[in-house]
Amino acid sequence: MNNYKSSADLKALAKEHMFGNYGTAIGASVLIGMITGFLNLFCTMFLDVSTVYGVILNFLISFVISVLTGVFTSGTCYLYLKIACGRPVMISDVFYGFKLYPNKAIFIQLYRSSLVYLAMLPMTVFSFLLNRNPQNAVLTLLYSIFFVLYGVAFVMISLIYSQVFFLLHDFPNYSVKELLSMSRKLMKGSKGRLFYMLAGFLPLLLLGTLSCGIAYLWLAPYINTSCSEFFLDLIQNRQHAPQGEHQKASEI
Repeated sequence: MNNYKSSADLKALAKEHMFGNYGTAIGASVLIGMITGFLNLFCTMFLDVSTVYGVILNFLISFVISVLTGVFTSGTCYLYLKIACGRPVMISDVFYGFKLYPNKAIFIQLYRSSLVYLAMLPMTVFSFLLNRNPQNAVLTLLYSIFFVLYGVAFVMISLIYSQVFFLLHDFPNYSVKELLSMSRKLMKGSKGRLFYMLAGFLPLLLLGTLSCGIAYLWLAPYINTSCSEFFLDLIQNRQHAPQGEHQKASEI
């Protein structure tokens, strides 16, 4: 029988483990934000998104950048796993993804981004058409429908593959296909629990807007650590983990 911790317990553990680590976590978040933000700005600042060519190029560039940032996502998961396990952390931990199978991190993100951007494509098309014909009721309706469908698809994809980068650090010798499959199996029956936990942060996120987003510097590490606690709780209660070599998350 599984004995999963409640959302309140996971958040309490996250607060406990974040004590004394906020400075490092905030520094890491700012660093990654600056790198990815500059990359996006540099690659798209000269694009004219009012043209078909500009929209297509912007879509493709955004997709490529999303795939490449998988290495940073891997490093970020590593940093927060260390925090959740009570290990000392450094800002440089966010670059650990460049050391631990960066090719796997990129292919994992390629798979996830492909699903997300395929779901986004119809919405992007109708958004472009609507910008050219803002008074068209049919386009407005179609855009609204595809916007909602994209939102649902994005949430489901995010939940199903939410554990894959954590698993990369826990099972580094497994293939990308195995890691994706493990995430799907682990999240079977647990998507609702993770969604409930994340939805509980919405009031704080809304309040964070009153600080012009500054509060997000503290809130984001809290959320990320809570997700790490969720993974540790999930993996400890797993029933379908593959047999073989296992690098325990507690040893990270």
